[in-house]
Amino acid sequence: MPPVRKAHYTVGVVGLGRMGANIARHLKDVGFPVTSVFDINTKAATSLGREVGAKAAKKLSDVSAAADYIITVVTDDKAMKNIFSARGDGLLAGKVKGKVFINCATISPATHIEVEKRAAKVGARALEGCMASSITQARKGTLYLMCGGKKPVFDKCRPLLDAMSVDLRYVGSTGKAAQVKALVNMVMNINTAGLAEGLGMGKALGLDLKLLMEIFSQTGANSRVLETDGEDMVARDHECYFSAAHAAKDSGIALKIAREKKLDLPLARASKAQFDRMIAIGQGELDKSGVAELTFPGRSGSKAKKKVAKKKAAKNR
Repeated sequence: MPPVRKAHYTVGVVGLGRMGANIARHLKDVGFPVTSVFDINTKAATSLGREVGAKAAKKLSDVSAAADYIITVVTDDKAMKNIFSARGDGLLAGKVKGKVFINCATISPATHIEVEKRAAKVGARALEGCMASSITQARKGTLYLMCGGKKPVFDKCRPLLDAMSVDLRYVGSTGKAAQVKALVNMVMNINTAGLAEGLGMGKALGLDLKLLMEIFSQTGANSRVLETDGEDMVARDHECYFSAAHAAKDSGIALKIAREKKLDLPLARASKAQFDRMIAIGQGELDKSGVAELTFPGRSGSKAKKKVAKKKAAKNR
């Protein structure tokens, strides 16, 4: 296979939160030209643009004009539909024929399908690039990526996708990757809420939680969540990698799909209710491990919030 000519893959990134910004940093580090970045937070865009040698675009259409491959990482369906407009300053305004949009946000399958149709109308192409990883993996280029869309578009994007991921899966037509991602996060959220209940009950019983987690790891109670969140739940270290608010949103996407298929998912409903409760009491921006604040005896969550705020302040000094 001939070497990839990275200079041919000019990249724009829209949505410069923790994931989008670190994807841009990694692609720049491995030699892909990041030519334009955009975020509604103009200070963040200007700062990252300086860091990666890209222009901080003033409008979305400038990103499409400056790059052939545009990666989007936005918050929800509404934001996605807003940016993919062919009018005014939208991503699809101007000359976008042949441009490729790789959409990495966790949104509904129906929105991915709509975006693909909108792009096709103006001669552009779209691909789902659903991520089942977190900030560290985005920075290192070791994401687990699930892609959906037309196979030739996936093949065309392959060098970029390979650079972003350690494990790349082509799931099928547009919407399929979003369906799989919704199920991944739904099950993860159920496991997270369940682990918080198990450890909280262990605490109430006066058990050695380190020993309990070791036993969990060797039995049917084991899960990936135990590895990533168990110690944080015990230590009340809820610095955000995947927020409770995102957990609630993603479980909501899965439950909407279930309703369309006339399925009843009581565990998914119950875990979503826990993350909704975190949002209601002002803890939505804690990491999902913060669900333990609802289940451990004697916890209110206020100390956890203060601890996270203190860590952020120390980093910004």
